[in-house]
Amino acid sequence: MESDREIARIDLRIFPRTEQLVSVVALIIFFASGFSALLYQVIWQRMLGFFSGADVYSVTIIVAAYMAGMGIGSLTGGYLADRLSRWGNLALFAGVELGIALFALGSKGLYYDWLYQRLAHLASSPPLMAAVLFFSLLIPTFCMGVSLPALARALTRSIEMAAGTIGALYGVNTLGAAVGAGVTTWIFLRQYSFETILLIGAGINALVALTAFPLARFLVRPGSVQPSRVASRTAPDEPARTNQATIRQLPVPVWIALYGLSGFIALSLEILWFRILGVMLKSMAFTFGTLLTIFLSGLALGTFLGIKWAVHARNPMRSFLLLQSGVTIYALATLTAFVSLTGQLPSLFEPFWIYFGGYDPVHTGNAIDALPDFFFNPGALESEALSNARFFLVLYVVLPVVLIGVPTILMGMSFPLLQKIVQRDPETLGRRVGWLQTSNIIGSMLGTLLTGLVALSWLGTPDSLRAVGLLSSTFLLLAAWGCLKRPWVRRGAYAGSITFMLSLAFAVPDAQTFWATLHGAPPANVIVAEDNTGVALIKSSRSDFSRRSFVMSNGLGQSAIPYGWTQSVLGFLPALIHPNPQTIAIIGLGSGDTLFHSGGRAVTKEIICIEIVGSQINMLRGMAQRREYPALLSILNDPRITYVIADGRSYIMQSGRGFDIIEADALRPNGAYSGNLYSEEYFRLLLDHLNPGGLAVTWVPTERVRTTFIQVFPHYVDFGDILIGSNAPIDVDLQAIYRRLEDPFTREYYQRSGVNIGQWLDEYFVKRQPVVSDPSAPRPQSTDTNRDLFPKDEFLVR
Repeated sequence: MESDREIARIDLRIFPRTEQLVSVVALIIFFASGFSALLYQVIWQRMLGFFSGADVYSVTIIVAAYMAGMGIGSLTGGYLADRLSRWGNLALFAGVELGIALFALGSKGLYYDWLYQRLAHLASSPPLMAAVLFFSLLIPTFCMGVSLPALARALTRSIEMAAGTIGALYGVNTLGAAVGAGVTTWIFLRQYSFETILLIGAGINALVALTAFPLARFLVRPGSVQPSRVASRTAPDEPARTNQATIRQLPVPVWIALYGLSGFIALSLEILWFRILGVMLKSMAFTFGTLLTIFLSGLALGTFLGIKWAVHARNPMRSFLLLQSGVTIYALATLTAFVSLTGQLPSLFEPFWIYFGGYDPVHTGNAIDALPDFFFNPGALESEALSNARFFLVLYVVLPVVLIGVPTILMGMSFPLLQKIVQRDPETLGRRVGWLQTSNIIGSMLGTLLTGLVALSWLGTPDSLRAVGLLSSTFLLLAAWGCLKRPWVRRGAYAGSITFMLSLAFAVPDAQTFWATLHGAPPANVIVAEDNTGVALIKSSRSDFSRRSFVMSNGLGQSAIPYGWTQSVLGFLPALIHPNPQTIAIIGLGSGDTLFHSGGRAVTKEIICIEIVGSQINMLRGMAQRREYPALLSILNDPRITYVIADGRSYIMQSGRGFDIIEADALRPNGAYSGNLYSEEYFRLLLDHLNPGGLAVTWVPTERVRTTFIQVFPHYVDFGDILIGSNAPIDVDLQAIYRRLEDPFTREYYQRSGVNIGQWLDEYFVKRQPVVSDPSAPRPQSTDTNRDLFPKDEFLVR
């Protein structure tokens, strides 16, 4: 038992004090390494999104490519680590960290300047795009994968200490990653451009490398010991007696495979959690980074707890299997309980029910501004601001922690226990670290791809949760097989495990109830459609949808049916101003309001609607079957309209053609990836793809958007909350517009929506007095604009 205690602490009576200092410093720099790794992931994913698009397919491939490189690095690093001395492994670690720093310095040039600006056409082929993403990420992710086996081999002094040393390294690295995700999302992206953030990351990795190189001098010097010798009290592959006496032995390859299954389940749950919480929170720019921080923090905390547990665990194999079972049991039980209770007892969960049923997300900017006073001077806040800040914390911290905090802690606790199980031979320590990491990463990749791209489309979220629950019963069955000796008892345990997991899985509410509850509505009052691209839902105060119905996309309000909001004006205003709008591109579908009103001219031959959430089309088809609305039927049956499920910006860039009108439906400026459609580079892209005299249209939610747009277009008309730009002077002739409106085709077409076009024209042309640009006047220049690599409005930069 005394030897087991060495797992969790360094014995100062045996090892030199200098080596204790080396271990402490190594843990600190590995924390910094994890910090920079997530910093890069956040920024590189955004940069690569310009090349590949920000749709679910592209994002999933980027994440899978990231993990694939780390898996190859872990496997290679494990074999290298067992062939190097402790000094050599620390030098290897320093070398890969320096390699990451050098790559980071050139990554903006590779990902944005070269791939996006020069080779964007490669993304038009999905297989080619996947290959480009994989190879472009291979070098830095390979280096990241090498780091853990190398550092683990360098710092492990005895095989009894392997689980504690490796667990501590994994824990601090994961904690660093959690902090990196949070700081990058909430601080760096609000203060610095992407290039500056990459410089910060490169500086961190360079400092880690420069610290690790001299640190190696304090380990046993090269040549003084055999390269791959580590002190051991356990014969190769000889299990501890306590383990052998209480649970059947499984070969090491089986444990490696089980860790792969663990990775599959973990990433499947992560995708499902993020889908569900994204809808609950009405996901905005800060949501993903916040959830990732909580997820990684749970893993780190669990790892530290697991190190302590591994010291006393008499049956680490059984503990590992039960922990893995507990992950899914808790996940399914809490989600089922929360959704069921919220739907059945809305008064008990009134704040959530009201928020889920709302149209807009919580005002993140106001909440952020109020948080310092909330913690340090609550008396300075008005009651409404205090209440908003409190609800923001409950929504963004407490709720995610309750739902995903405990299972991620259980995931983290499993890691040191698994190391204790498999680390039996000092000669293979590095390889087993590498194989375990590689297996887990492969499982994670498969979970990401199969759940993110297949299961969500075929099964939807509730059925995917059920499938993951049934898959995790493998761990319960293995625990029963290993711990129960009598065959009839084992058979009973098998039957009980399967029955329990089936009961838990099928207690998850059906899709209609599940998503209706998370939109604050009775199931009879919603129409829902889900695929891998997102959740689309339309809801009404009546089950027959006879009153105004609100269209929601991933929990966020988009527009309504019947039509008549700003989206209507975005559609008909440019269509009536342009003298001959034959080809139109609309980014975004929503309720179809903008799309419908853009098609009111007989001269229009082609309208392309590019929507990133493909399930919205099925949702609108379902609505057309429940309520007859001529305008909706029109866009679903208009032969001029082509629907494309893709990232709108990428489609325009790869189309290789011009349009008479290009516009994006109204988009919140601080929504996730909204900066891609409000940046100077995006507006220049529109300018480049306009036919002569063509019109580019944008909603104007902030003054910064106005400034950005005006600096790009040589000719523009400012209607206040709508801007229209062009490559030629824009003829704003109200009389000509009214004549076009009297065309029989146009008049009959717009009657289908019931929108009073004349009233809106009076509002925008008479009351608002649009401002037409003067090409001879000096154009004001400002640096306070939205850029691709510094989307200020998206991250609420003041």
